[in-house]
Amino acid sequence: MSDMQADPKAGRVLRAISGVMALVLASSALAQPAPPAVDPVRVLVKRLDLERYKATIKSLTQFGDRRQGTARNRAAVDWIEAQLKSYGCTNTERLTYTFGEEPVHSVAPAKAAVAPGSEEPGLSVGGGRSRGFTRPTGVNGDPNAQPDARIRALDTPPAVPGPREEVYCTKIGTGHPGEMYIVSAHMDGIGFGEAANDDGSGTALVMELARVFSSPDVQTDRSIRFILWNNEETGLNGAKAYVEQRAALQGRESPAGSGRYPEPRWLGVMQHDMMLFDHGMPRADGSLSPVQRPEADVNIEFQSASKLAAQSQELAWALQAANERYATDYPAAVGRHMTNTDSTAFMDLAPAVSLRENDRGAQVGSGWDPQWHQPTDLYATYGDKDFLLGLNAAQTTLSATARRAGATLR
Repeated sequence: MSDMQADPKAGRVLRAISGVMALVLASSALAQPAPPAVDPVRVLVKRLDLERYKATIKSLTQFGDRRQGTARNRAAVDWIEAQLKSYGCTNTERLTYTFGEEPVHSVAPAKAAVAPGSEEPGLSVGGGRSRGFTRPTGVNGDPNAQPDARIRALDTPPAVPGPREEVYCTKIGTGHPGEMYIVSAHMDGIGFGEAANDDGSGTALVMELARVFSSPDVQTDRSIRFILWNNEETGLNGAKAYVEQRAALQGRESPAGSGRYPEPRWLGVMQHDMMLFDHGMPRADGSLSPVQRPEADVNIEFQSASKLAAQSQELAWALQAANERYATDYPAAVGRHMTNTDSTAFMDLAPAVSLRENDRGAQVGSGWDPQWHQPTDLYATYGDKDFLLGLNAAQTTLSATARRAGATLR
């Protein structure tokens, strides 16, 4: 016979102590903090990579300036489509339109003329105000200004009138497939360089987002369309053709009852155009800092004169908020003078914003980017701090789009 059997009182005490200890252990387990929930947006942002982003820009430069209406432009469209399919964005489509003679390229002056004696400031295109020192801007049309014989030979064949194509693919939403966000950039360039920044940087950004969102473990509640415009440099003609052909198709199920929406309703347009170079204002002698300024930022612009200014501003601030939470290096700033970019074609029909390295009218238009439309817009011109600004823009748009489109991980 055991001692506990011999002494029932001692057994009851031990059982009571065991019960108290069990309660203490259970309470301790409950007090431990639960493991943090996985944030799918942060997971997706971490799938962006600087070296991959750089490699995509580098690959785009194999086609030189990708000028519209040329064989090199068509080859670039084919390559972009093949890359999108390789990422899993297999439902690629092309929009076809016709374009005639290429116009003479010109750049609006940094500051508008004002009446003599007026105290009003001269405003730049888009409504912004240029301040401080400015550098002259323009479009290089001289092949001989390109010292690299290989690039010069690649870029010399001129544009020819005729049919044009631009490619896009769509991440179809599982809950609301008839509504979508558009993430876009233009893939054509000019200037007898490699169009690495204008707009290889934006094109690569959109392609990288298409890659991440097309991962088999990613689903979104709403659809996302990734579009690479053509003919931006001739007057936003590719984006305008898209609006003309597809605006009236928004939200129409086709065929009826199929659950398919060839053109989902536009919830917002996020355009990306020149993402790398924020070296600051020109100095008095016209020179610029050779390195990215420490206070560089991603500029998010809407157009305050558009019919949907309030909705576009809300979209801009949503991007800025996403940047604060998810971008790793550079902040974002919101402005109200979006201009001269493909989102302009949408701004009276849907919330529309443009992401850039600098304010297009008051800063880029004042010569803040000396590579703009010049033979020096080459991959080799830019350093890692420049490419990192573009990557942070990608983080900004990816995270904002993931949040608004309802991205989850399976």
